Amino acid sequence: MSIALSTTFDGRSAVFAGADICDEAGLVLPDNAARPAFEDDIWDFTHVVGLPTQLSPSLRRFDFTLITDSRWRLVAKELVLAMLAPRHQSVAPLPRAFRNPLHVTSCRGRLDELVRFFNWLSDRATSSLRQITTRDCEAYLAHRRYVLDEDGAVIGENSHATRRSAAQVVVDLVNYRDLFTADRVSAELRPWGGATASAVAEMPSGREENKTQPVVDEIMQPMLAAALYLISTLGPHAVGLAHRIRESDLHSARRAQGLRRVGPKNRVPVRELSEILAEYIRTCTALPMLEDHYISKRLEKGWAEDDPLLPVAMGTLARRAGLSQFCHPWLPTMRSALEDALAQVGVERPFGREADLIPAADGTASLPWTLPLSRLQAVALVGIVRTAAIITAAAISGMRASELMELRIGCRRPPEESVPGLPRYRITSKIVKGQPLGGTHDEWVVIEPVYRAIELLEQLHDAPAEGALLIGRFSFNVRFKWFKNWANSEAGRRLGLAPIPEGPINLRMLRRTLSLEMAYRPGGVLATKIHMKHIAVATTEGYADPRELHQTGEKSQVASSGRRADGLQRYYELTA
Repeated sequence: MSIALSTTFDGRSAVFAGADICDEAGLVLPDNAARPAFEDDIWDFTHVVGLPTQLSPSLRRFDFTLITDSRWRLVAKELVLAMLAPRHQSVAPLPRAFRNPLHVTSCRGRLDELVRFFNWLSDRATSSLRQITTRDCEAYLAHRRYVLDEDGAVIGENSHATRRSAAQVVVDLVNYRDLFTADRVSAELRPWGGATASAVAEMPSGREENKTQPVVDEIMQPMLAAALYLISTLGPHAVGLAHRIRESDLHSARRAQGLRRVGPKNRVPVRELSEILAEYIRTCTALPMLEDHYISKRLEKGWAEDDPLLPVAMGTLARRAGLSQFCHPWLPTMRSALEDALAQVGVERPFGREADLIPAADGTASLPWTLPLSRLQAVALVGIVRTAAIITAAAISGMRASELMELRIGCRRPPEESVPGLPRYRITSKIVKGQPLGGTHDEWVVIEPVYRAIELLEQLHDAPAEGALLIGRFSFNVRFKWFKNWANSEAGRRLGLAPIPEGPINLRMLRRTLSLEMAYRPGGVLATKIHMKHIAVATTEGYADPRELHQTGEKSQVASSGRRADGLQRYYELTA
């Protein structure tokens, strides 16, 4: 079926005019949610039921206004909806159209590349898609293939995936040309001789080597050792610290309930402040210390560096006394009482005082589990322990990022002992990759450290309601950078942690590492296939080196054991 090309463009589609996008694509929205229409220049899929947690809100909004030419904006809308709704009566007859609906994430990627391509054409003063030639296709592929410096010199190449996206956008415009209302490529255009986008981009086949490399042992060992130490030794203390932070926020926040609102013109509340200072003196509790950046602000406002009250958090004292704030004009009246209390009990950061003793990671000593912390430092430490639990769950379970983000409060199943003394631990989540919208519920059999890491994440959750997202959307690269910097800082050295060296690491590399450790054991390929939720054994074999991986005969066992023995020993010593 071919749609006649409009000679006078009126801004309306001959195919999808007035269409309800979610209705055509089979996407479910809550009853009170706004429904995007085809004519809208922004399609908002924020509230579509079943979208993966991994998909950020910004990627759920399709913004067609980024395409400057209004005709090409309509082409982009028609192409994206055709991919979302391949069974539409005008799309199904197209001979080279996709037969299965593309995921919202994939369609967003196609739209992003369409924006780049159409605006690139506009910059080249191309007025119609009919003017595109094979030379233009080659030029755009080269434009997306190479990375240029400020002078236009080639300094590198983009990934194969980027080149495939660049080729795919041209192939899509050819395959769906008969659908477009306002403009379309020439019927004679056959870019790259009709080759697929993957072939044009020279995508690696995977027969030689998996492109995702495992994490090197020099990084894996200290990282995993630090993560396991933190969740097992610091974890229980971090849970208590998180509770104290929340309690402090309830009572010490400036807008906490029950505080009396005061201002500079109010009388000086000498009685209330004197009573709270007397309480600090009676209990021999150090006065609370300000955050460093607040001390800097005081210095900028003219406080003397040798003023003994410079680091004292007087706002915290005021709120402990039931007042909303400590007003600066009160300071001359209260200075004597404040300095007297300071001389008797001192000033210290409010969290982590009198910390319990724990064994150091290197076993050389016992020491307090933390030094006194400000609120920001306490929140950061809780975040580091939470990151340690995420690293442990990711490295030892092999779950994908999308599967980790779908974990929810209550995902731990009660341990089962089919054999006395050998408990089996299970957690539940969703498989998102390759599944219909909404994902597929499944279970993972894990070892105890993963089970305990999930338990710790539940305990550290700010609002642990049953069914709430346990981790939610997160950036592993950012979290690991914070974790590595902390482990390599004075705080990590104090606890006896080995430094984590520089080097590449991400969730895919952790998954590949675990796959190798499992696959190179007797019967490991089948076990890895089941645990990693691979559809085909061939996928699992691709995770290991196909030139060395064989599951029968002495040759395979000797080769695999010789290649991976040291790594396996260290890995399983850490996770046993």
